Amino acid sequence: MHGSTNFARRRQARAKYFVLEDTLLGPIMSDKPDFAEIETFDKTKLKKTETREKNPLPTKETIEQEKQSESTA
Repeated sequence: MHGSTNFARRRQARAKYFVLEDTLLGPIMSDKPDFAEIETFDKTKLKKTETREKNPLPTKETIEQEKQSESTA
């Protein structure tokens, strides 16, 4: 029971912080994005990465094999 009470207190404290931040600094997000930073962004500073599938979907053949093994079991 104590965990949920502590969670509620932390959430309330964070909410007060964000309200205070909004009043001091103005709104965090706006309806109109600022494209100035996007236009001046240097893509050459990005590192090259290799994308790998962590959990690939099964092939059609694998699905068929599993269906056949389930029907015979």
